[in-house]
Parts: sequence; C-alpha cells; structure tokens
Amino acid sequence: MATDLALLRLLQLVSPSLPIGMYSYSQGLERAVEDGWITNADQSADWLRGVLTNALARVDAPIMARLYDAWTAIDMVAVESWSRTLAACRETAELRAEDRQTGQALARLLVNLELPEAQDWLRRPDATLATLFSLAASRWQIDKADAMAGYLWGWLENQVLCAVKLVPLGQVAGQRLLKDLAGDIPGLVKQALSMADDDIGGSCFGLALASSRHEMQYSRLFRS
Repeated sequence: MATDLALLRLLQLVSPSLPIGMYSYSQGLERAVEDGWITNADQSADWLRGVLTNALARVDAPIMARLYDAWTAIDMVAVESWSRTLAACRETAELRAEDRQTGQALARLLVNLELPEAQDWLRRPDATLATLFSLAASRWQIDKADAMAGYLWGWLENQVLCAVKLVPLGQVAGQRLLKDLAGDIPGLVKQALSMADDDIGGSCFGLALASSRHEMQYSRLFRS
C-alpha cells in the first residue's frame, strides 16, 4: 500500500526540526515556573490543558479552519481578515511577536519549498503561524481536520519540551504528558470545526499575566 504523501507533508510541518524557531518560545511557561505556579508534572498538565482548551481550541483552531478554507478558495480578503483577527487575539507583546516571527519564518521556508504565495507574508506585521501553516496544508492537500490536529500537536510538543527543561521533568514524565494531553486533541478539533464565527474567542488570564511578567524577567532561556 502506498504511503499517503499528505501525511508525510504534515509530519514535516509539525516536526520540531522545522526551522522556524519554535524552540525559542515558552509562551509564559518560563515565568510561571519562576513564580512557583508550576513545580511538577501534574501542575504542568493543568497549565497546558488549560491553555490548549481555553485558548488554542477556541481561537487558533477555528480561525485556522477558516484560513484553510480561504486559501483553498483563493479568497485573499478572507485570509487577511482572519490573519489580522488572530493577531489581534494575542494579549501581550511577546505573544504577538512570537506569532509574527514564526509566521514570517515559515513564510521564508515555504518560499524555498516552492510555495510562492508565501512571498507576500515575509515581512507582513499581521503574519501568523496559523496563516502560513494553513497555506501549506491547503496546497499540499492535507486534510483540514488533520492539519488542525497537527497544529495543536506541534504546540503541545513544544510546550512539553519547555516543561521538561524548566520544571524540570524527566523524559518519561514528558512523554506521559504528551500521551495524556494528546487524547484531548481530536475532541477539540471537532469542537473547533463546528464553532460559529461569533463563538470564536477565549482567554487565559494566567497565560497573559505570565507572558507580561516574562518580558521583565531578569534571567531567562526563552524569548517568550
């Protein structure tokens, strides 16, 4: 049986080796550990599940679904509108910078992977990771739900790697977190696909506070 090329393309997009610098960002997790909010695996799981459920699944995932549809329909007005909407949902300067920088980095990579439509996003201030991720997914014929699941998985894997370094956690504890939290992703993707435009939105006060405080943290490993 032939291997599904779209699956392999998705694995490439979510690989930690993708050169877009995701390893540089902790999304406030570093500050949460510094302030003693997260000291063990259970608290790490609570933090990550909270952000995954109340932020990514209610903002990034449904907007990514709309970006995917817009790219597929070559509706650039909708692409730009949803990209700006996602950027506006970032609650701190660090989170906005992270999304812009990783989005622009993915745009550079996609240009080199022969997706010229990414060229226009190399320096756009409203570029987001989901904008360019959905472009690649659409053009590489990756199923929309699979792409959304991959996007959430990529975020989760990066955050678990941050927790392993920062808390710190053992490698086995990190793998256990991945196994347990990944079980939430299929249901969150299904929820995001059925979400109406007016229902899009979510916030994690702790994430916003930790991210804001991280900007002033004296000694740190991560950019956010």
